[in-house]
This record gives sequence, structure tokens and C-alpha cells, in this order.
Amino acid sequence: MQPLLLDKETISIEDLVTVARMDRLVDVSTSGEARVAKTSALIERWVKEKRVIYGITTGFGALCNVTISEKDTRRLQENILMSHAAGVGEPLPEPVVRAIMALRVHDLSLGYSGCRMETIRYLLAFLNQGVTPVVPEKGSVGASGDLAPTAHLGLVLIGKGEAFFRGERIPGDEALSRIGLNPLRLSAGEGLALINGTQVMTAIGALVVNDAVRLSKMADIACAMTLEVLMGSNSEFDPRIHQVRPHPGQLATADNMLRLTAESQIIDSHQGCARVQDAYTLRCAPQIHGASKDAVAHARRVIDIEINATTTNPLIFPDTEEFRLGGNFHGQPVAMAADYLSMGLAELGSVSERRIERLVNPQLSELPAFLIKEGGINSGYMLGQYAAAALVSENKVLAHPACVDSIPTSANKEDHVSMGTIAIRQSREILTNVESVIAIELLCAAQAYDLLTETRKLIAGRGTREAYRVIRRHVPYMDRDRELYKDIQTMRNVLRSGEILDAVEAAVGRIKVEK
Repeated sequence: MQPLLLDKETISIEDLVTVARMDRLVDVSTSGEARVAKTSALIERWVKEKRVIYGITTGFGALCNVTISEKDTRRLQENILMSHAAGVGEPLPEPVVRAIMALRVHDLSLGYSGCRMETIRYLLAFLNQGVTPVVPEKGSVGASGDLAPTAHLGLVLIGKGEAFFRGERIPGDEALSRIGLNPLRLSAGEGLALINGTQVMTAIGALVVNDAVRLSKMADIACAMTLEVLMGSNSEFDPRIHQVRPHPGQLATADNMLRLTAESQIIDSHQGCARVQDAYTLRCAPQIHGASKDAVAHARRVIDIEINATTTNPLIFPDTEEFRLGGNFHGQPVAMAADYLSMGLAELGSVSERRIERLVNPQLSELPAFLIKEGGINSGYMLGQYAAAALVSENKVLAHPACVDSIPTSANKEDHVSMGTIAIRQSREILTNVESVIAIELLCAAQAYDLLTETRKLIAGRGTREAYRVIRRHVPYMDRDRELYKDIQTMRNVLRSGEILDAVEAAVGRIKVEK
């Protein structure tokens, strides 16, 4: 894989994932270096001219009226990293921090911040040589950028803070030494440029959206499997129904469900039966899953814009030798999209748990209670439904919108904040919970298929049979009780790996998120 040039005008979520999770090498082009050099030279000249520029020759936030002398400009930039590194909580996962660094390089290399190329090269070295700053996950209010977490990232550049390197957590100066670098001496404006922006919430958002696209497809696969074993109909996915209410996600889900269940002997076996309509969790899957897909698609559009944006302040325009003070660091667009995404993901889990209940409840499924023979001595998947219910209930709390809250900061200079990083961290937690819920539904649906076809040798649909085959490669049929958590963990890992989705899409074509 070729190194990714992070200064190109547009990078994709998929590009960012390769850097974050696959350790793709990164670089900046010669044209990017020229842009950076032009702006940093302009900053240097302005400092010599004693121009008053926020954060470069003044203090920060409510201290913006304090003018800083030329001799103290370097000290000011180091002080901002130390004073703003006030994060708490567990470290963000290393892939998230790698995504943050990649986005920070992208923003800085566009040439609007005045950061020197030497500083950017340090970040490139961190990415290419495996130095990952320790960044606490909590402490950002999502306005004036993600100040606290990005300050922790910047500390390692100057030989402070901590970093992960080859599995070790070590002091920042040692991490620099391990890759042959000395602590960096920051120039005017660089400390502020390193911390001012939405890169933390956006990096988390990019990875969450990437995974949410896959999860929304897996929700359709799980639903299709459940539909079959509960003797549901696929007539409710007739395109004519959905064309008269053409929400993109609804149209996509209905089309997915038809292709997943195509050629299903199980569905064909009960054509014309006495049941008039299926329960909402089956019949309304296009409407429910579709609305969640629309939330995922909206969040993806917002993140696509944000990862290619410049969110620092002040913004330097070197061609006209001007600067402007603005508020691109305010995380409201990401915060609102994250809250919407959280609701969409939570609903995928909620409807999946209700299908799990239908699978394990003999009064609703006409299958053995809790999908196990010799019920009583065996409990089967009873506690699988409990676990799913607990996760779904937890998601209802996590889905409370974060963006509607605001606590003023910096002596009321920053009198409205977005809480965007809290919002997207909640989305990430909800996504993890829903992965487990859908993993449980997949386990239950595969078990139900074995019980259903034990006496009647019926073949599942073109897509659902492929999903069943992959599941059974990893998790065997449950003939008696065993440690259920191991199966859930295995199934969640298989779901995350993409193995089921790849097999299904090879059989039926791309599972769609938008029609």
C-alpha cells in the first residue's frame, strides 16, 4: 500500500481507517511543504513586526487581551500544552489517537495555521514509527476544539507527557529518543495550532461511522435469518410498498431483505398459511432499520466534511497576508450528528433484542424454549436475551443527547460549547453494545435454523445460508449448556472481522445503506 499523502485536498474515512488500524505510512507532498513554509514564514515576520495576533502574541481564551513579548512567544506555546493537558480517564485506544494525529497533520498541512514543517514531520514520524501519545478520553467540552486531549498529544512533541511504543507506556522524552528525535522547540503559534480543532471528536466519529455502516448491514442479515426461522414472510419487502414512501434507508433495507431471503425454501414452505401479518420487528424492518441507516448516512456526510476541514483559530491566509479570527473549532455539527447517530444505532439494538425475545420464547417462535433441547436441565439462550436487554437498556441512557447541554468555560468567554466529544464517545459505546446484541441474535437465529431443519430439510435464502455457514465455522450448534459468554465474544469478533458480510455480499451483491 502506497503512503497516504495527508495534505491532499480530500481524504476519505476509508483512508483514515487504513492509517488508524492498518498502520499505513503517511507523508506530505512537496506542494504541501511549500504551503506550510509560506505561512510559517509569514507568522515569523508578523511576530518581528510586533503585530497583535490572538494566541500568537496574546494569551488564550479570556486572557486574549494580555500581550506577549517576542522573547516569550516560544514559552507561551509550551505553556499552553502543559496548562491545557488536563484530561482524565482511561487513554483513548491507540487507533483513535493515530486517527487524531493523521487529521491534525491534514489540517496543519493545508497551510492555514502557521505551523512549521519541522513540527509536522514529528507527527509524521510518530505515525510511521509507532509512537502513540497517551491521550485521556475525558476533559473536552468540544469548543475551542478538543483542547485537553490534543494538548496531551502535543506534550510528547516537546518531550513531556507519555506515549505508547511497541506495547510499552513510557515517558514522552523516552519515546522521542527511541525514534531518534530530540524534544521539539515550538515556534510562535504552534502550541495553539496543535490543540485548536475538532480532530478528537472527528477521529472517533470517523471510526464509529465506518463501523456503523458495517453494523447496519449486519442488522439486515440478522433480521433476515430471524425472519426465516420464525416463519415470516418476505412479501412485506415488495418494492411497491416502499416506493410510495421512498426514504433512502427504507428502500435499501427492503431491497437487502429481498435479496437475502431469495430462494428460501423455508419461506416458501408456509406460503398461504393462516398468519395474516408478521410482528412489527419483522414486517417493519425496512422502516426501522431504514431510519437508522439514514442516521448513519447523515453522520457519514458530516464526518466526510469535517475530516477535510480546517478547524483552527486564527486562520492565516498567506496569499493575501491576512488572518481572521473565527469559530471553526466549535464542534456543534459533529455533536448533533453524533447524537443522531447514537439514536440510530440504539434503535438497531432495540429492535434486534425484540427479535431475540421472539426467538427464545416458545409462545412466539413455536421452537423449543430458549432454543435448547431438554429445557430445564439446560437453559440454552435464556441469558443471551438477558444480556441483550441489559445492553439495550444501557443504550437508552447513553442515547440522551449531549449537544443540548452547555456549560460556559474560560470566564464566560466561551459561553456556549458543543459537548461533541462526549456525544461521539457515547456513540462509540452504543455501537459496541449493539455489536454484542446483534451477535446474540445471529447465534440465536443459527441455533433456531438447526432446530427447525432437523426434521424438515429446508434450505435458507441465498444470503442467509451464507451467513449461517460462516457462523457455524466458528460456533457449533448448542446441544447442551456451555459457557455462553465465549460464544458471544467469538460471534462479536466474527461480526467485526467482516467475514459474514463478505460471504453474504459475494452471494447476493452489495448490502446497501442507501438506495
